[in-house]
Amino acid sequence: MSPDLKQCEAHALKLSPKDRAILAERLITSLDSLEGSENEQLWLDEAERRYKGYRKGKIPARSARDVLREARTAIK
Repeated sequence: MSPDLKQCEAHALKLSPKDRAILAERLITSLDSLEGSENEQLWLDEAERRYKGYRKGKIPARSARDVLREARTAIK
């Protein structure tokens, strides 16, 4: 996370809940307007970041069976 992003996040977290919700909605909406290729590249970059974290042992792995069991329990 860049220093600018950290500073922005710190300021955003000081906003009222209502203002944080408005900001979150605007940020999500801004991502919806990306072109397909831009969106795809963002997902590829994120997948690569997560894979590297997994390979370095920074992100734990969970079996699909465990994940699905937890998801089914959560929606019941």
